[in-house]
Amino acid sequence: MIISKAGGCSLSLRFQHHVAWDSSQARARLPPRVSVTSVPLVAPSETINPMNSTAEDIKDLLFNQIYPRLVENSVARGVFLESLEPYILSERIGCLTAPVMRDLLSYFQENGMMDSVEGCLVHMDITNLDIQQVVQMCWDNQLYDAMIYVFNSGMNDYISPMEKLFQAIGPPLREGKPLTDEHVVMGNKLLVYISCCLAGRAYPLGDIPEDLVPQVKNQTWDSLVHFLLCTQDHRDLLFNQIYPRLVENSVARGVFLESLEPYILSERIGCLTAPVMRDLLSYFQENGMMDSVEGCLVHMDITNLDIQQVVQMCWDNQLYDAMIYVFNSGMNDYISPMEKLFQAIGPPLREGKPLTDEHVVMGNKLLVYISCCLAGRAYPLGDIPEDLVPQVKNQVFEFLIRLHSVEAAQEEEVYPYIRTLLHFDTREFLNVLALTFEDFKNDKQALEYQQRIVDILLKVMVDNSDFTPSQVGCLFTFLARQLAKPDNTLFVNRKLFDQVLEFLCSPDDDSRHTERQQVLLELLQVGGVVQFDEGRLLDLAEKAEFYQICEFMYEKKHLYDKIVDCYLKDPLRKEELFNYIHNILSMPGYSSEEKQLVWVKALQHIKDLVSLNSAKTAELVAVHFADEVQSIITSLQDDYLVFQFLKCLLNPSSREGLNPQTVLKLGPDLHELLVDLLCQFSPQQVTGFLQTSQDYRLEEAIQITEKHKLHEATAYLLERKGDVQGAFEVLLQTLKGKLHKLALEGSEVDKPDGEEKETGDEVPSLLQRVEEALHDIIALCQRSSHGLNQQQREALWFPLLEAMMSPQKLLKGADTKHTSEALKELTMKVLNSMSSFIAPPAIIQRILQDPVYGKGKLAEIQGLILGMLETFNYEQTLLETTTNLLNSDLHWSLSHLRKAVSRGLHPRQDHCNICLQQYKRRQESEEEIIIFSCGHLYHCQCLQRKEVGVLSERQYSWSCYKCTSNQGSRPADRPSAESSRSRSTSLAQTKVTSAHRGIVAEAHGRKMLTEATLDAQQTQAWDHFRTLYRGPSRLAVLTELTHTHANERPGLSNPVHPGTGSIYHSENFQLKLTPPPLVEE
Repeated sequence: MIISKAGGCSLSLRFQHHVAWDSSQARARLPPRVSVTSVPLVAPSETINPMNSTAEDIKDLLFNQIYPRLVENSVARGVFLESLEPYILSERIGCLTAPVMRDLLSYFQENGMMDSVEGCLVHMDITNLDIQQVVQMCWDNQLYDAMIYVFNSGMNDYISPMEKLFQAIGPPLREGKPLTDEHVVMGNKLLVYISCCLAGRAYPLGDIPEDLVPQVKNQTWDSLVHFLLCTQDHRDLLFNQIYPRLVENSVARGVFLESLEPYILSERIGCLTAPVMRDLLSYFQENGMMDSVEGCLVHMDITNLDIQQVVQMCWDNQLYDAMIYVFNSGMNDYISPMEKLFQAIGPPLREGKPLTDEHVVMGNKLLVYISCCLAGRAYPLGDIPEDLVPQVKNQVFEFLIRLHSVEAAQEEEVYPYIRTLLHFDTREFLNVLALTFEDFKNDKQALEYQQRIVDILLKVMVDNSDFTPSQVGCLFTFLARQLAKPDNTLFVNRKLFDQVLEFLCSPDDDSRHTERQQVLLELLQVGGVVQFDEGRLLDLAEKAEFYQICEFMYEKKHLYDKIVDCYLKDPLRKEELFNYIHNILSMPGYSSEEKQLVWVKALQHIKDLVSLNSAKTAELVAVHFADEVQSIITSLQDDYLVFQFLKCLLNPSSREGLNPQTVLKLGPDLHELLVDLLCQFSPQQVTGFLQTSQDYRLEEAIQITEKHKLHEATAYLLERKGDVQGAFEVLLQTLKGKLHKLALEGSEVDKPDGEEKETGDEVPSLLQRVEEALHDIIALCQRSSHGLNQQQREALWFPLLEAMMSPQKLLKGADTKHTSEALKELTMKVLNSMSSFIAPPAIIQRILQDPVYGKGKLAEIQGLILGMLETFNYEQTLLETTTNLLNSDLHWSLSHLRKAVSRGLHPRQDHCNICLQQYKRRQESEEEIIIFSCGHLYHCQCLQRKEVGVLSERQYSWSCYKCTSNQGSRPADRPSAESSRSRSTSLAQTKVTSAHRGIVAEAHGRKMLTEATLDAQQTQAWDHFRTLYRGPSRLAVLTELTHTHANERPGLSNPVHPGTGSIYHSENFQLKLTPPPLVEE
């Protein structure tokens, strides 16, 4: 092995292999007096022609045919294995079978040929080997090249070899002990291996796959740096020996420098040599990795750098954290960073220009930096050295309270730095000062600075129009907090607080009303109330309409009733009054006198509450004022307010969002009052309210609706009263009025041009109203016809039909065609509806008697008659189809039932499932055997002992003991109603009375008798089937069909009168067209 320097930056490893085969040496290893030719290698029939053979054929011949025959002869086996070495080293054989490969390594190892083992391993495909076993063998025999190759090729693992070598040479290096020759060999191989990995080359030969090169390089450097950090002189190894070799190779140099970053950030490397540090910063800057530059700078010892150059680089690249760190750590200068940042953000703030995002970043970092300096902490991390903390605090305070900046212009205002910070973010700057003041205890110098800064703040902000009320309020809130401390040493002139109060409560200034009120409220909440005269404060707050301030003061004095007035006067918080009253009256913590005052105040303002939100008022009244409803209605004095209040209190449709438990049950007089008010203000809701409410009196409600001429509501009440004819008359008169108006409007369309015509939109709207009225009256007639006889039905339907036909005689001319057609369609709708209750001949006779259709030709009534006939044909077809379906369904059900009953049952076993004895074993004269459809067989006596039978009127109804036991219930425990069903005897269970072999059985020759009953599962299926098809019995259906078909086919001369007890007109009769369920055979 020769180690040489390659290219000046990496190390290369070259192996020199002597692969020439020396037959004499091979022969010398063989035992004496053994002839190699005596071993038959290949049978004559198995010879192959090399010219016609592929590599796979030769491999198969060698390793699968020849070699297995040589295994038993150790000499021939050794010659064969040794002969493979030169071919493996020259890579003419690269893949061996697993048995041959194992035998080869074992043979070389047994004979001490470890160099051959290593040489062959690095040239072979080792995927067939046990990697861990081979690695251990290589390590035990110091075959480090082979071990590395096995890790790399067999597992794609490039780090484990380094770790094993590091673990071997690391302890003596850390302890400073001299290295052994073996350790030196390991170290040299480790350096060469690392060099190969960084260059993308495989070790000891070849190249690393391209897709793995970046990963291998990164992992290699991580492992290398981690190892070197564990040594005593890692800095010298890393930066004085390894790094100079990598400088000329840009790739290796970049990988090395980038690999340093995580160790610098974790502070495992804190000090770099000057060349490495400069190269690191240059490399990151050239590649645009400025975040990495800043991250590394604030974790490194920068005393070796050119401070001014680094500061300029940080400023140019907006690395403000790094710039501050360089100033602080490199020069112990804590003021220059503030000066540079103030110079950047000061001019736009003084000129009132908007700040850019960069300026905002600078300002925020400046505030944090000042806070850290005053707290004794280094920025951006760590702590200021203890001996410098007092000095840094004093320097920062002195800087902030400077009268002018270093390069001040003539027009510069005093205290520019404090002024700049106040303009940038008043609240945050004051928070910084508040945190700083927390640490001022017995430090006299610090307390003097505290008082000085407060005086400057007051001087700068008070009587200065540049600051908003919110900013001034922040200042006095800050001062109020400081003054409220028990150990306060600040002095603030109380007149300044009065001045601020006057400023915030100025009634002439309507701008920023909410902001000024919020500032004053915050000031009071932090203890500033002690600085004001409470009476004067209340007076100013009321004049300025600061109702939250008033609430704060009243609550402090427990005057909760006056807070109600504050809510009513505050336009932004009126809706919150309801919750406030509810909380006061329902929550503990308030005296009964305080609650009574609020209760009285709420009643006094009940009119305002209803006007504000009638729904919430109704909920409040239902909870807390249930006994005062009548007095509340009297005090409202406005019908519309009463209407809004009662609608939310009594009308269920208006109770959305209310607690359902707060609904009151009041007397009928209030419900009737609401009906009256609904008739006045919302007539369209009257009928809906009457339908949902049940608390009014019918007679009084009818009088109210008649007074307001709400005919639909009156008709509903009359129908509910039971006066169907009266309700019909009301709706009929309404319909006639709308029809008459429609007829007049339709005839007026044909006026001469000189006369006034109605708009074209009038007739369609009238038609829609007529259709709605007709729908209501048809619905009434349909609901009522079911309980009336034929004569009473005709008294309802025929007047309606006449009302629809009479206006049509007024519509003449071509221009009334549209209206006439519409009326005829509506008339046809009436005919279709009444045909279910009135016989068609009676309808046709009434039509022919009408003057409109009685005169003239048949063509005039052809449409009506054809429409009736078409309806008749449809109903007749529907009836026949229904009959066929019912017949088919009945036939299907009965045939399947008969088939199931007639089917024989085959037992699964030849023994009883209870006593487990064969039913043929006993020699009794006869015994009863019960077989179920599930295949289980029992003795009748066994079932009787288990009580699984239920005695009905005529026989026992048995259930399978085994099946019902698995379902967790016993048939005997079921209700008697289920066991007494008439349908319990069915197809599913068969009771067999059998004669056994014996004299009595042969003499009598009794036949087998069967009785059919249902088991539990089939009973349930049958009940489901009956429920699914529940309706009129098939017998009733077929009986009526028989009566129908026994006579002539129904027609105009022989009508079937519906509604006279026919099951087809029963509400319970429903046509089910779904296919019947399948029954398993």
